[in-house]
Amino acid sequence: MASENNFLLKIRRLHTYFFTDEGVAKAVDGVDLELEEGGTLGLVGESGCGKSVTALSIMRLIPEPPGKIVEGEITFNGTNLLTLSEAKMRKIRGRSISMIFQEPMTSLNPVFQIGDQISEVLRLHEGMSRKEAWNRSVEMLKLVGIPAPERRVMEYPHQLSGGMRQRAMIAMALACSPKLMIADEPTTALDVTIQAQILELMNRLQKEKGMSLILITHNLGVIAETARKVAVMYAGRIVEYTDVRSIFATPKHPYTQGLLNSIPRLDAHHGRKEKLEAIPGLVPSLLDLPVGCKFSNRCKYVFDRCVEEPPLLEPVPGHLVRCWLHELKTAIS
Repeated sequence: MASENNFLLKIRRLHTYFFTDEGVAKAVDGVDLELEEGGTLGLVGESGCGKSVTALSIMRLIPEPPGKIVEGEITFNGTNLLTLSEAKMRKIRGRSISMIFQEPMTSLNPVFQIGDQISEVLRLHEGMSRKEAWNRSVEMLKLVGIPAPERRVMEYPHQLSGGMRQRAMIAMALACSPKLMIADEPTTALDVTIQAQILELMNRLQKEKGMSLILITHNLGVIAETARKVAVMYAGRIVEYTDVRSIFATPKHPYTQGLLNSIPRLDAHHGRKEKLEAIPGLVPSLLDLPVGCKFSNRCKYVFDRCVEEPPLLEPVPGHLVRCWLHELKTAIS
C-alpha cells in the first residue's frame, strides 16, 4: 500500500473464515491495512462487509470454532500478534490495544458497578490495589466528561443513559493508556446530539493521549469528522483506500460513490428536495458471492471484464481502488 513508515499497525493478507454446515464464509478475504502512530483510520461499509471481523481478528477474539484466521500477518508495534500465545495476547488486550464495542449495554456487566468494571482492568494490567484502581476509575469517568463521577462510579449500567454508558466504555478502554483503540460503531445506538459529543470526546482524547484510532462505521458523516485515512470494505475486501479528503472529493469505486450519493446534502440545488440514490440490492451472502468482482451484481457500470476479480489499482498516487474501470493503471496487489 503506502511506503514503509513509522507504522504502529500493519495488516497483510488477512484471511478470516467461518466454517459452517452450509459452507465456508470468507468474512475477511485478503485485507491489507496500515496505521501510523497517532493516526486515525476509518473503516467503512454496510453491515456484513467484514469490518467488525477485521477488528476482532486484530484483538484475536474470533470464536474458534467456527471462525479461524487462516492466513496473514497482524504486526503491532513490531510483533506479529498471530504468533503469540493466548496468555501473551491477554496482556496486550486492554493494555496496549483496547476496543469499544457497538452496544455498551451488552458489553458492560449488568451485575457489577461501573467502578468495579474499570478497576478490574487496572488491577489486572497495572497491578494496582483495590483502592488505587477505584480512585483511578473516578478520574477516568471525570476525564470522559461524566458529571459527579464519585457517585456514578458506584452505579450499575442500567442506571446510566446510553451516552453515559458509552462514555463509561471509553473510560474503560482508555484506563491503561493504550497505543491503539478500536471503536466499533461507537455512536450507532445514540441520538445525533450525543453522537456529536462522543466523537468530539474521542478526537480530544486521541490528541491528548497520542494514541492511534481505528473507527469502524457505516456512517460517512462520522468519518468526515474524525478520520485521516479511509478504507472502504465490501464483501470481506478493501475496495477503496485513500485520505479522507479524496474519498469525498473524488471517490473512484462505484460502491463508495453509492454510499456518498445516499447521504442528504444541505447544499443540493439551493434547498430543493431531491430523491436520494440507493444502492440496488443487498450485500451478498458470504456463502454465495458473485463470480469475479463482488460488487458486480449491484453495479451500474458492470461490463464483461467484471467476471474476473479485480486487483487493487492505483489510478492516482495514494488512492487505491479495486475496480476494472481503472484497469489501465498499474496493479499493486
